[in-house]
Amino acid sequence: MRRFGECIDPGRTYRDRPGAYGVILHGREALVTEQTHPRHEFQLPGGGVDPGEGPVRALHRECLEETGWRIQILRRLGAFQRYCHMPEYEIWARKVCHIYLCRPVLRRGAPADPAHRAVWMPVETAADLLAVEGDRHFLRLALRNGVRSGRAGSSTPES
Repeated sequence: MRRFGECIDPGRTYRDRPGAYGVILHGREALVTEQTHPRHEFQLPGGGVDPGEGPVRALHRECLEETGWRIQILRRLGAFQRYCHMPEYEIWARKVCHIYLCRPVLRRGAPADPAHRAVWMPVETAADLLAVEGDRHFLRLALRNGVRSGRAGSSTPES
């Protein structure tokens, strides 16, 4: 599995942390989340898979919490791993990130997580602004493969 980000520190203990993330497209726009805490950055919506939960269920839950949107998962794009510090949990983690192509279905309201804000932006802009190298890779991969979601010629869903 491809690794992005920091090199493994052999003197450090890492905790496995599986996650599921969505490349959510509508026309030429991507839905990303702007996280304000613990650090300010743009991310693909998604997050950790809780015990007893699969990646698909986790992605649906996380997208609703972080963006306020219900989604439809179209297909799995792939996975990558990264080793990083997770200050919100005070752990060093080996994150295995499962990436899915999605489309927005219904905006249910504002994000439930106060540290996140849903942002629609041009796909090319999102590919430059996403904080995680693996997220940028899979968004660009979707672009290179001509992937689109939503109705042709439609505008960004109403927020």
